[in-house]
Amino acid sequence: MVARERFAANALACRGVSSTDAPRLGGNGRSSAALDLPEQLRADVRLLGEILGEVLVEYGGQGLLDDVVALRRLVIAAHDADAPGADSETSGDDAAGQAQALVSSWPLPRAEEVARAFAVFFHLVNLAEEHHRTRMMRAASPTLPVPGGVGAAVDGIEDEHGAGHAQAMLAGLEVHPVLTAHPTEARRRSTVRAIRRIATLLAERDDPRLSALARADLRRRLLEEVDSLWRTGLVRLKRPGPLDEVRTAMAVFDEVLFGIAPAVYRRAETEISGDQAGRRPPRVPAFLTWGSWIGGDRDGNPNVTANVTRQAMSIQSDHVLRALEQATARIAWAMTADPASTPPSPGVRRLVDDAADRLPDTIDELAVRAPNEPHRLALLVAAERIRATRDRNADAAYPTARDLQSDLMTVQRSLAAAGASRLAYGELQHLVWQVETFGFHLAELEVRQHSQVHARARAEVRAGGEVSAETEEVLATFRAMAQIQQRFGPDAARRYVVSFTRTAADIAAVFELAEAAVGDRLVLDVIPLFETGDDLARCVEVLDEALTLAPVRHRLSATGRRMEVMVGYSDSAKDIGPVSATLALYDAQARLARWAARHAISLTLFHGRGGALGRGGGPVNRAVLAQPPGSVSGRFKVTEQGEVIFARYGDPELAMRHLEQVASAALVASTPSVEQRTSAAAQEFAALAGTLFTAAREAYWALVRRDGFADWFVTATALNEIGRLPLGSRPARRGLSVDSLDDLRAIPWVFSWAQSRANVPGWYGLGTALEAVDDTDLLRRAYAEWPLFTVLVDNAEMSLAKVDRRILSRYLAPGGREDIVSSILEEHERSVGGVLALTGHSRLLENHRVLGRAVELRNPYIDALSYLQMRALQELREVDAADRDDPVRVESLHRLVRLTVNGVAAGLQNTG
Repeated sequence: MVARERFAANALACRGVSSTDAPRLGGNGRSSAALDLPEQLRADVRLLGEILGEVLVEYGGQGLLDDVVALRRLVIAAHDADAPGADSETSGDDAAGQAQALVSSWPLPRAEEVARAFAVFFHLVNLAEEHHRTRMMRAASPTLPVPGGVGAAVDGIEDEHGAGHAQAMLAGLEVHPVLTAHPTEARRRSTVRAIRRIATLLAERDDPRLSALARADLRRRLLEEVDSLWRTGLVRLKRPGPLDEVRTAMAVFDEVLFGIAPAVYRRAETEISGDQAGRRPPRVPAFLTWGSWIGGDRDGNPNVTANVTRQAMSIQSDHVLRALEQATARIAWAMTADPASTPPSPGVRRLVDDAADRLPDTIDELAVRAPNEPHRLALLVAAERIRATRDRNADAAYPTARDLQSDLMTVQRSLAAAGASRLAYGELQHLVWQVETFGFHLAELEVRQHSQVHARARAEVRAGGEVSAETEEVLATFRAMAQIQQRFGPDAARRYVVSFTRTAADIAAVFELAEAAVGDRLVLDVIPLFETGDDLARCVEVLDEALTLAPVRHRLSATGRRMEVMVGYSDSAKDIGPVSATLALYDAQARLARWAARHAISLTLFHGRGGALGRGGGPVNRAVLAQPPGSVSGRFKVTEQGEVIFARYGDPELAMRHLEQVASAALVASTPSVEQRTSAAAQEFAALAGTLFTAAREAYWALVRRDGFADWFVTATALNEIGRLPLGSRPARRGLSVDSLDDLRAIPWVFSWAQSRANVPGWYGLGTALEAVDDTDLLRRAYAEWPLFTVLVDNAEMSLAKVDRRILSRYLAPGGREDIVSSILEEHERSVGGVLALTGHSRLLENHRVLGRAVELRNPYIDALSYLQMRALQELREVDAADRDDPVRVESLHRLVRLTVNGVAAGLQNTG
């Protein structure tokens, strides 16, 4: 069999179809799972697998492909032997043992090559799945309003509550994603770009008009790009700095976010206004607001300094000003209306006349380029002034983004008054929306710091005299925020998040330090972040005390009694377990909503969620619909991290659909009927929630609070190795202690469990909690009627489906604590059994056919990477115990760990 054909079989086997599987196509194994997947998706995976096979042979010869195929067959055999009704002659443990022996037999260079092959394959599979989702959206019926979109939500609200109520809710809609750096984002920008180039070629292949010659050339280009991806370092060799992370986020803005924001508004406007869309002032406001912690989040990250924060905003501003300048110039050159057909208003003439003073060296040239076209000339002047703003030319620069918006709307009103409504409310409206959404700062740069840092700084400042370097940096941060506000306005940097807020004094400390640093020159909103179980329980008490603080009362008065409070999903789950944290978060948000209503405060809850299911991950729109009554009120703010940023915003169509669904859910969740149903369900199942909370928390604490657990976790998992990997600018720990999990950040905690294939933070305690209820009918009724419980179980089910009991047993064994591993396995068995009894299904994810089959088909391939990672970790630990006299071998082992971390993360997805 030639190389291409052999890897074609290999690729098909990845989706369950190979020559050896053929006799069992109708059975319960991987083949039937593959047939549940769409044919177009399988064809894409088959094609990419064939091409990767050719690349492997060209690079490493037939032997490299043979080794990849040999490992693939063994890991598949191990899974197939365990399948219900399997009649394999080889047991799963035997096949797994053979796979582990094969991996151990390879020289390190070959192990690295095989790991790279599986990692690249997962990147290609993920690309194919993303492309297929995009393909399905394009092929969907072009009906308006789009199901699950903003228009559909508004229509439903109008039907139930009237047009006035619907318009009021739409006017108050706010969706506020906040981009954050992710210390477990394992992909380099060059890898992301290579994948995007392959995705573009894959999309071109869908054109049915392609000739045979064009199709052959596309295949050649795909071979070139996959070869480039193979040769590209998949993971970083050097830890990125905060400004590197800022620039990575800017790639998403440049390629996707700037363009899709007006597209989201336009589709909603078209859904709502129908034929009148684009002919009159829009009903849809610019409801998207972007925030960023990248370059502002200094909690435990000494690399983020005041100077970094200033530079981060400069980078953001440069990108958005360039984008606005280009968009304005593009629209200007298309604005060819002359005064005879479209007479300009006096306002437009004033804009042109004013330009003679502001741009004396360029106005004549612009007038020559736009002869007798005053609307075009006014927009060209605006583009030049945006450039002057970027160049910091004070004579011609716009003072604020609102000044630019005013000029654009002057042109818009002039066009509308002249009868050119389509010119007024078409592309020009897109530009107005972009200015409203991004301003001159792109995204508000939020600052975050730990409450203990503020406490130490306040004590030093009050004591007088010379302060420590840490305190000086705290004060410098406030000066940097004041400088940013002076240039870009208060909205560019006014939010200050206090990690681990435990008392009102933690809020007061920030105001006091800001005054010491800059006096009254800073507009400041201090956002308390409640993270642990105890903090969530005390949140209302803390806010009651906060209302007695003069700075808090002043800000409430200045903002129309608006306030923001953040709740943390990661550390709460790490503290009390995933089940109890979900229930505690719901209870805290319900109490916060009632507290805000009592005090006539317009509350925005800021959700600190991650990508992993143990950090609040999962479908966001479903999570929004499960929120407590009064906690959304048309406003939803959430963190978006690392891998989630690229998954949700890496492709324009997927990004647009995601934002539409979140906006729609924010509207629907705020309707009286939905709030009443949610409230009724929460009341009806309150006793059930109490039972689940207590049982799950006790089970989780029995695991993580037993003697020696912290030492075992560091020894048994890849935590130390992950902490040394150059994945992000922020350290894995806030300090240096390894004696307690309190010092460990939630992100590497979750990531380490995912790499071990145990996924403990996503499900542990659920089985015990369900057993404690001992009423299947009650649980099934709650699953059907209580949105929060439905989401909790569904997310845990997904996490459970990604657990591999055989791998985790082998992976965690070096820790030497069979009791801990046994507890994990026993709770996993209880949890799987409890979920199946609750849902009435025969297997996990049975009602999510495509997702379930995709997980089932991916797992063996992730096993291959896990065996390679276990080998590298074992040998590294042996080297650690020796004298490290072979640095070349040590570095090779670290490369193998990096490759496998990358590949496992790509295979599992939502891991960080």
